[in-house]
Amino acid sequence: MAPIPGSGLAKGLAVTLRTMTRKTVTEQYPDALPELPPRSRGVIGLFEENCTVCMLCARECPDWCIYIDSHKETVPPAAPGGRERSRNVLDRFAIDFSLCMYCGICIEVCPFDALFWSPEFEYAETDIRDLTHERDKLRDWMWTVPAPPALDPGAEEPKEIAAARKTAEKLAAAQAESQERQEGQS
Repeated sequence: MAPIPGSGLAKGLAVTLRTMTRKTVTEQYPDALPELPPRSRGVIGLFEENCTVCMLCARECPDWCIYIDSHKETVPPAAPGGRERSRNVLDRFAIDFSLCMYCGICIEVCPFDALFWSPEFEYAETDIRDLTHERDKLRDWMWTVPAPPALDPGAEEPKEIAAARKTAEKLAAAQAESQERQEGQS
């Protein structure tokens, strides 16, 4: 059977009319901020207190967009007769977001949890050279990082917490026993 002339046009117009009568789902971005998933990837936040300047993030970055400068500082001995120690002090921590491909390798390899994903996504600049953000800006983004999701109630307790709890219980038992002995002697 031969198609009726103009049936394709009629079907197309029917789709157009049906679409025109529906409510739009477009969000007017600057006026209404989008609802992002809780752990969305925006920018990388730096928790500077945890950074030991181990350089793992910069070495593992496939784009080489992380710049770290540091110097060594001598720390006096903690106890008399001890020896002096040296430690790295962070001078500069910068990420060039014009090069970053947001892979998250730097966050995964950080052994001290100094880097986190922040859901912040409004950091556009008019000049590409301004997309290199220094540690002050990265530190500001750290405060937008959401808290980690709660553990599954049926999950096994982490080994670290279990070990800390056992140690605390032993210490409490030892203190209680010491108190009982002192009360018995009085």
